[in-house]
Amino acid sequence: MDPVVLRTERLVLSVPTEADVDTITELCQDQAMVEMLAAVPWPYTRADAEFFVNDVVAPGWARDSEYVWGIRETADGPHLGSIGWHPARREIGYWMGAPHRGRGYMSEAAREVCRWVFAELGVERIGWEAYVGNVASARVARALGFRFDGVRESAVCARDGVRPAAWHAYLLAGDDGAPRPGWPL
Repeated sequence: MDPVVLRTERLVLSVPTEADVDTITELCQDQAMVEMLAAVPWPYTRADAEFFVNDVVAPGWARDSEYVWGIRETADGPHLGSIGWHPARREIGYWMGAPHRGRGYMSEAAREVCRWVFAELGVERIGWEAYVGNVASARVARALGFRFDGVRESAVCARDGVRPAAWHAYLLAGDDGAPRPGWPL
């Protein structure tokens, strides 16, 4: 699939490019990223960001194996964070750089990606998971109306090869987006 640009009231979601490598490298130095995104290499280097942009993002779109967007305030603005749809796992994933957290950007971006996945890809169910304790990610999923589905092993291995406990949730195409009870936070 050719990359798709999505727009919300305040954001532009577009494919991360080589021009974003230094910003991605800088944002991924955050300790919270190390703890909550344990599959991300650590220490995170410029080479890791180059690999992400050139060997994950671009081929992911080309092969329909992973659709990743950079979150920006304007079309030519800096990369604030990333959000992606993983067709094989039928799951959304995201991260926001520390300087940009707390503004509701991730909820806005995730709502738009979910809308697009339902409308354009015809998906009926979107999954979500985060390591137990990743409260920020869980708050976004809860705010979008995801239904908490329990604690199970993560689908993604951590850097040490272990699959830690993860919170799981899902959103159905017909859901109204209202927060649902049952979340452990």
